[in-house]
Amino acid sequence: MRTIELNQRQELILQIVKDNGPITGEQIAEKLSLTRATLRPDLAILTMAGFLDARPRVGYFYTGKTGAQLFSERLRKLTVKDFQSLPVVVNESSSVYDAIVTMFLEDVGTLFVVNAEAHLVGILSRKDLLRASIGKQDLQSVPVSIIMTRMPNITMCASDDLLIDVASLLISKQIDGLPVVREVKMDNAVKYEVLGRITKTNITKAFVQMASDEIH
Repeated sequence: MRTIELNQRQELILQIVKDNGPITGEQIAEKLSLTRATLRPDLAILTMAGFLDARPRVGYFYTGKTGAQLFSERLRKLTVKDFQSLPVVVNESSSVYDAIVTMFLEDVGTLFVVNAEAHLVGILSRKDLLRASIGKQDLQSVPVSIIMTRMPNITMCASDDLLIDVASLLISKQIDGLPVVREVKMDNAVKYEVLGRITKTNITKAFVQMASDEIH
């Protein structure tokens, strides 16, 4: 769904419903001297977009919402699971060198570090790896566990979280991405399995898709 530019007939339909609603499709068609079949696509678009609502045996009525309000409502319903991408993970025993190669090959800004049970134990950012590479240490002998940000100092999200809330987190914490996790109870403790990642790029794609999707 997107904020659409209405054509002249759709604008006329909106005005008729504003002035006369609730009003049936037949009555709208009569006012425009058109057939009900001709108007059906326009009424479907206006209803799907949220400008109009329809009730059986009552007719169409104007919701009173602007395009910007409808866009905002749509935005606030988007969840992480609809836009998350595959996570890029490395084992905590991997070397800093291997992590740098992985980040380069996968073209990502954040790596998620997991243990032997595939549970999240840390995060590596570009800054972490850059900082480590500046020194004279042998990057092939330094494990990523030495330089990673560790639990519990990791900001995470779940698949059902709202996209707008995650976007706010990314901005407030000035980070590029978050791991999408699922809680796993083990040995009376809560661990986290990495299901995906959500990044500024994912969120940008979501906004672009909202603005460009056609209503059918």
